Amino acid sequence: MGEKSKNVKTDTKSSSKKEFSKGDLAVYPAHGVGYIESIESKEINGDTMNFYMMKIVENGMVIMIPTSNVESVGLREVIPVAEVPEVYKVMQEKAQGADNQTWNRRYREYMDKIKTGSIYDVAEVFRDLFQLKLEKDLSFGERKLLDTAQNLLVQELSMAKDIDEKSMMTEIENLFN
Repeated sequence: MGEKSKNVKTDTKSSSKKEFSKGDLAVYPAHGVGYIESIESKEINGDTMNFYMMKIVENGMVIMIPTSNVESVGLREVIPVAEVPEVYKVMQEKAQGADNQTWNRRYREYMDKIKTGSIYDVAEVFRDLFQLKLEKDLSFGERKLLDTAQNLLVQELSMAKDIDEKSMMTEIENLFN
């Protein structure tokens, strides 16, 4: 167990906890909110490694995350309720002028933002696509990305605010009215 002192990398947000316990809620980039079901040791190539067994709330998928890779995969805590207004602010800003780019370049940029795992990046993708949808029909890929961003946002914000997802979606839609 004395291996934990190797994490020398410092994080600018001191609130982000890098160790999780059984039962903790966490956010896995591009997959959403899940629960740490257990912490298990497995032998791989003769080395014993510890893994978080995380069950994604939306689809029940279980992801095995090496405890030593938490930072590199971007596993983080659900945002505190105090940060929710900040996320709302991002969503209420004007969409970034994405019209001068080709749709596939825009798609790649949005996908990269979703993969960061930052709720602020996800909120930007949702905002840009939601506003774009009001002006024109989205491509299939863009609609899928909008759905993904919406699901990730609704999941995390409803957990942060401790309200059901339907109420959360109504709250988000009201930001755009």
